[in-house]
Amino acid sequence: MNVILIAVISLGIIALVLAAILYAASKKFAVYEDPRIAQVAAVLPQANCGGCGYPGCSGFADACVKADTLEGKLCPVGGQPVMAKVAEILGMAVTASEPKVAVVRCNGTCTYRPHINTYDGVKSCAIAVALYGGETGCSYGCVGCGDCVSACQFNAIHMNLETGLPEVDENVCTACGACAKACPRNIIEIRPKGKKSRRVYVQCVNKDKGAIARKACTVACIGCGKCVKVCPFEAITLENNLAYIDPDKCKSCRKCEEACPQGSIVALNFPPRKPKEEETVATIEANGLLVTKES
Repeated sequence: MNVILIAVISLGIIALVLAAILYAASKKFAVYEDPRIAQVAAVLPQANCGGCGYPGCSGFADACVKADTLEGKLCPVGGQPVMAKVAEILGMAVTASEPKVAVVRCNGTCTYRPHINTYDGVKSCAIAVALYGGETGCSYGCVGCGDCVSACQFNAIHMNLETGLPEVDENVCTACGACAKACPRNIIEIRPKGKKSRRVYVQCVNKDKGAIARKACTVACIGCGKCVKVCPFEAITLENNLAYIDPDKCKSCRKCEEACPQGSIVALNFPPRKPKEEETVATIEANGLLVTKES
């Protein structure tokens, strides 16, 4: 009986000592978490898309609380309304951020980029690119298996069955960047949405020399540099046989669009151009409507 009693007392003492050690350790190594982190996380959409540049909504909340200012920080899913709530919680001024949208920089439809073989494997862009160059002669263009569609949590991107290319619904797109990360060819770019949703960009990523690029796709950028020469704002650069328009410098004058011999530069959501005076006169003459005064 005494042996059992001694064992129980010994175990009790050991338990008390271990509890004291654990309590001391918890106090010594305690990690303080600012309660505002949970408050900020509560107003975030919890999409955990990574579009903000941080590992999920909790990571973004932590970064906001620790930052001195919210400048440069934006939840692409929640947008400005959510950032206004975050600023209110943290007692900071909300900074306006320009809305962004995913842009597909490939116009290689079946019309412009004919297929030279057929892929009959797993329907995955990543796997198709790893196995071979693609179904067309362009080794830079869209593969068309829809990895971007699968990656989008917001149903903002779909494959056009006629063109074989993905199309972005800019009214739904949150610019989270998931589609851009999923694309093994890097043809999807997150760009500023632009005033009145108007954007000018090069719809091609082919870096081959002009003759090779044009042979693979009739609307490929051939690196001629005409767009660079006509741009009055120095918004266009030419590198590795490919033109690129800097959205921060571009003023949407559209001179580059007119100068491009390939039609590789796209201007979205702009009103129709007014016909030039020469073109108008030519049209009138063709219709026999032009009246000239005789001296």
